[in-house]
Amino acid sequence: MDVGVQAARKGPDPASDVFNSDCPGRTVLDHVTSRWGVLILASLREGPLRFYELRDRIGGISEKMLSQNLRVLGRDGLVAREVEPAVPPKVSYRLTPLGSGLAGPLQGLLDWVSGHTHDIVAAQRNHDAQG
Repeated sequence: MDVGVQAARKGPDPASDVFNSDCPGRTVLDHVTSRWGVLILASLREGPLRFYELRDRIGGISEKMLSQNLRVLGRDGLVAREVEPAVPPKVSYRLTPLGSGLAGPLQGLLDWVSGHTHDIVAAQRNHDAQG
């Protein structure tokens, strides 16, 4: 029997099925779909940025939250931290190849949200007025 047919009969691998509560991908999903995760990854699409450039690009993020999220995204293999030898050292952040593959679809999500915000706000007002 074909290996692909066998796999299809067994169903998805629980370790890579995000609909399964035990899937480790759920943790990654939390990291990349958090407000800060999406904005950090999308900000780095155009190239490396220094910490303060990222902080200034993402309005409302505290240095503590930026630091925490960069560590998490680095651990997930999505963002790389580069230290340039200088005094003081220059630290910048860039997307890894894995992160680059994810940043495009996330940008699509941000574009959709930007393009539909007025419709969503109108729907929210309509819903609130009815009830």
